Amino acid sequence: MIPLTSPLYDKVHILRPSNALPNEFPACAMWSGEVEQFLTRLPDKPLFDLVVSSPPYNIGKSYEKKAELEAYLDWQKNILDLIIPRLKDTGSLCWQVGNYIDNGQIMPLDIEMAFIFKKHDLQLRNRIIWHFGHGLHTKRRFSGRYETVMWYTKTGNYIFNLDAVRIPAKYPGKKHFKGPKTGEPSGNPLGKNPEDVWSIPNVKSNHIEKTDHPCQFPVGLIERLVLATTNEGDLVFDPFAGVASAGVAAIIHKRRFIGCECKAGYVKTGVKRLKDALAGKAKYRPHDQPIYDHTQSSLSKPPEGFKA
Repeated sequence: MIPLTSPLYDKVHILRPSNALPNEFPACAMWSGEVEQFLTRLPDKPLFDLVVSSPPYNIGKSYEKKAELEAYLDWQKNILDLIIPRLKDTGSLCWQVGNYIDNGQIMPLDIEMAFIFKKHDLQLRNRIIWHFGHGLHTKRRFSGRYETVMWYTKTGNYIFNLDAVRIPAKYPGKKHFKGPKTGEPSGNPLGKNPEDVWSIPNVKSNHIEKTDHPCQFPVGLIERLVLATTNEGDLVFDPFAGVASAGVAAIIHKRRFIGCECKAGYVKTGVKRLKDALAGKAKYRPHDQPIYDHTQSSLSKPPEGFKA
């Protein structure tokens, strides 16, 4: 393990296909190239404490080329076949996905991809529902406002730091009404388990984290996963790093990070964000920040004379 005081934490290292990989990974690095190129150069042994990513959804965004569902699943399978043997026995894999959409019909990717993880005997701990407030409006079905994080572990001996991610209890004054603890507080003084439905805003135009990426991962979503499933100094890997939101979450909490990104522009943006995180200047919305009450906005009131 690289000590947190190591000078390797002082800079962001950019790794490229034209160069050999270092014998010891730096504490913060971005691979500028295809993820398959990176993975095939790694030793075939457990390296990662947490793999967390939001892969391209195959929905035709500017950074992806839409493919038939079977071809997409085969591509994802090939990448996961390279990643999973390199996940530690105590580690976690968190794969955040949405829906494949074909002619108005949705196909949830967490269901379509389940066979890949089952093949590797991974153990599903949660299907975390990420609920967000904004998105595209639809006319022939209900507008989608959630996506799914599949949290898998390799074994039953996995890291889970619940106290690190507790949130305020709904009724902190609640007390035991019978038994030897009658009259004492019944809840955990650190707060409650955040459960498996998380309301965290997605990154839209006025979000504090917004960059040039059209489908950016919020740091807060990954922050909770990093805090819960890793310890300080552990290695977090994002095979589809985009603008390095996972890296920001890792670095601000003293974890190591390696991310892969094939778009040079996003690598540049990601490196800047990582440098800010290393310098203690990262701009992000924390996972435990309360959701804004929209009813306090003047826009929540109908215009004068408006009739539904």
